[in-house]
Amino acid sequence: MSAGARKIQRIYLTLTLGNTVAASFIWGINTLFLLDAGLSNLEAFAANAFFTVGMVLFEVPTGVVADGWGRRVSFLLGTVTLAVSTYFYYLLWQLSAPFWWWALVSVLLGLGFTFFSGAVEAWLVDALRFEGYEGGMEAVLGRGVMVSGVAMLVGSVAGGVIAQVTNLGVPFLIRVGVLLAMFLVAFRLMHDVGFTPERSAGPLRAVRTVLAASIENGLKNPPVRYVMLAGPFNAGVGIYVFYALQPYLLELFGDPRAYSVAGLAAAVVAGAEVLGGWLAPRIRRLVRKRTTVLMISVGFAAVILVVLGFTRVFWAALALLTLWAVVDAAGVPVRQAYLNDMIASKQRATVLSFDSLIGSSGGVVVQPLLGRAADAYGYAASLAIGGAIQLIAVPFLVASRRQGSPADAANAPDGKAEL
Repeated sequence: MSAGARKIQRIYLTLTLGNTVAASFIWGINTLFLLDAGLSNLEAFAANAFFTVGMVLFEVPTGVVADGWGRRVSFLLGTVTLAVSTYFYYLLWQLSAPFWWWALVSVLLGLGFTFFSGAVEAWLVDALRFEGYEGGMEAVLGRGVMVSGVAMLVGSVAGGVIAQVTNLGVPFLIRVGVLLAMFLVAFRLMHDVGFTPERSAGPLRAVRTVLAASIENGLKNPPVRYVMLAGPFNAGVGIYVFYALQPYLLELFGDPRAYSVAGLAAAVVAGAEVLGGWLAPRIRRLVRKRTTVLMISVGFAAVILVVLGFTRVFWAALALLTLWAVVDAAGVPVRQAYLNDMIASKQRATVLSFDSLIGSSGGVVVQPLLGRAADAYGYAASLAIGGAIQLIAVPFLVASRRQGSPADAANAPDGKAEL
């Protein structure tokens, strides 16, 4: 790797570290925060669903920002939008606001995250290629997952401990401060390299162009289409599980105010992400096709959720959670590398954002559905149902494999069979 490519990687990892630390301060206590504000399980997960509604609504318009105005501009707008909407969340908690206010601000939170989705990853890939990097992307993206896991470990544990020592609102204020600091860091370090924004079209025309490019290079491209269509089942369940584990583990632990335990759950997921990110390129060296890794990862994670749904012992549930997170994290860099190798540079941020849009659409339906199941049958049963839903993603991954895309075996180890 050249000196220029190493610099790009360092900037990418720095941005990943800061953003994930900021976000993860609330990840360990978000569901408890919503319930403490007076929402029911259904309303809490419906609020999360409105967050994903925001992502669905704004993925394409913010894709226009990333591809039309630059990935740097998109990142900077994301930090500001997320900081403001997080502060609004804090105010709603103080006021014990009714559900529909939570729904509205959750949509704004979704808008904030859409400025990041696709843009940072597209910036990384284009800049690395510009600097002459020709290796497999699993290694670099795997390091990103590892750094994200470390950041999540620090942020989620700190958020849980701070909430227990102070109150559930303080981690949200800390998140606002870190996001504003990340604005300054990105303004100083992040510059578009290997990519020239196209700013000639007007906003409406640009949205139409971006949407057409997303469909043409995404849904009309069979191997990409099937990976995207697996997203709603896999991502939708994953979002629910992460937030449902907070009250579920507290229920098994026996102390509803042990917020540090909820932070521990997020920390375990974070540590598992570090391990999963480290494993991803090593697993890839053992198999020829990326879709093999994806099918095993999704299928095994779904089975673990079904087993977790029948677990009543806290430490056993924590161990299964760890295994689930490792398996899920190991598949993330492989999926990212597979998609990026099938997308042209000019539409990279657009198609990646559209992929995020489709995945988020699953969360819109799955989260309130499983939240209602938790109200009716308990958290354990909702996790088992989630595992069954996640299994639906596997046939789509099989269909993508059957298209025979060269990206499936790109940078494959020599001498390996078709596995």
